[in-house]
Amino acid sequence: MTTLPKSLPLETPRLAPIRRSPLPRILLWLAVMVVTLWVLYPFAWAVITSFKTQRQALEPTFVPFLQFQPSLENWGAELGLGGRETAFALGNSIMISVGATLLATLLGTLTGYALARFRYGIGNRNIVSWVMSQRFLPPVATLIPFFLFMQRLKLIDTVPGMILVNTTFTLPFAILIMRDFFADFPEEIEEAALVDGASPLQIFLRVALPLATPALTAAAIICFAFAWNEYLFASVMAPKDAKPYTFLVASTSTVRGVHFGYLATRMLIAITLPVVLSLFVQRYIVRGLTLGAVKG
Repeated sequence: MTTLPKSLPLETPRLAPIRRSPLPRILLWLAVMVVTLWVLYPFAWAVITSFKTQRQALEPTFVPFLQFQPSLENWGAELGLGGRETAFALGNSIMISVGATLLATLLGTLTGYALARFRYGIGNRNIVSWVMSQRFLPPVATLIPFFLFMQRLKLIDTVPGMILVNTTFTLPFAILIMRDFFADFPEEIEEAALVDGASPLQIFLRVALPLATPALTAAAIICFAFAWNEYLFASVMAPKDAKPYTFLVASTSTVRGVHFGYLATRMLIAITLPVVLSLFVQRYIVRGLTLGAVKG
């Protein structure tokens, strides 16, 4: 009796690895480098130009100590004994931006919660559309009405007047961000607190508001950035006693030309506070934007 040979195990044929061309990856990295240089070049120019004199700023030089001798003339003028105007304008900008941010965040949180939890006869969607339309409206179209209104209230060239103006134009951001966050907030958590005997105000203050910290931070930073960068209304309504730092940055352009050294120095000073503030609360900004502001 003959025995049949055992069947040999089938071997899976090995496929040769597919060699991908490195060209797409190289092109991707080149594109990233070009975009990075495009974005960072203005900041590099500002840093280098801030250490140049006015004559050096007009020359095509870029490498310190090799093509030009760095100077602290601009920084000394801005931060030294002659920096009283800088300190005054920075103080105004901080008071205006912080005041507008606090007021816009407070009103925006209350309005956003109301739009997310209650229904109104004219339609919540219509209210949200009206709020969004405030950002589509060109600010210059409201410049004269605001000027006349503030003139009647005797708030021209005052910090409270500029706080109210900046609050008006930053409030839509706070409303939309907080409304989207509270709309995605689980109502079951509030219903559980309601069963435990909490009032609607206690639910808002002790349950919803603490959990809305990321969205609150994102809204506050966005409102602060827009209030900090506002120039149009400041140039008309606050040219002297309440002028912000943006007005001082623009004043480097005179009939004798632009003083590029002062312009670069003031630009760096102007962006320092928002950048440092954003770095400290970056985690909350990302969480706040991803939790509510990009959903609708």
